[in-house]
Amino acid sequence: MNNLIDHTSLKATTLKKDVIKLCDEAKKYNFASVCINPVYVPLVKELLNDSSVKVCTVIGFPLGANTTEIKIKETKKAISDGADEIDMVINIALALEHDYELVEKEVSEVVKVCKKNKDIIVKVILETCYLSSKEIEEVSKCCARAGADFVKTSTGFGTDGAKEDDIILMKDSINDSMGIKASGGIRRKIDAKKMIIAGATRIGTSSSVNIIDGK
Repeated sequence: MNNLIDHTSLKATTLKKDVIKLCDEAKKYNFASVCINPVYVPLVKELLNDSSVKVCTVIGFPLGANTTEIKIKETKKAISDGADEIDMVINIALALEHDYELVEKEVSEVVKVCKKNKDIIVKVILETCYLSSKEIEEVSKCCARAGADFVKTSTGFGTDGAKEDDIILMKDSINDSMGIKASGGIRRKIDAKKMIIAGATRIGTSSSVNIIDGK
């Protein structure tokens, strides 16, 4: 399970010492990535340089309400700073208004930046707590057509987190080459296992060590 976990700290109060600890733990447990806010990407790149753990950061986080142009600039900056993986938040309002064409276009623009020079992984955060089942299905299809590598449930800052039913719905809406990241409220090993059984191929959590060492 270790190599499925994005070891995460995205709080506004995350300090440099917390990031250092996060990276030390990620290397010790061989987690898939360390997921941090963009300001810490250079530091994390340096700290993980001698390991296989990837550097993951967030774009348009946590509201998804930045303009596409800003998300593109954020993405370019994150990549130049050393990010290996990008977790971007969709424009949630567009999804609620069922303007799926613009949702897909924005995801596609970020994907283009990530695939232009490097094979940067793109995970798209749907914030499923705000979407109906039909909206989750349609947005997942948008992400697939746009060339994203993963669809992701949540920021962890919404009204709810990952749910098994949403994972199953997302899995049924994308192609077999895509992954699914479950995040938000996953704090115990049993919770992580349920998400993996439902179809998640990556787990985003700040409780990584407790999940691996706990029950």
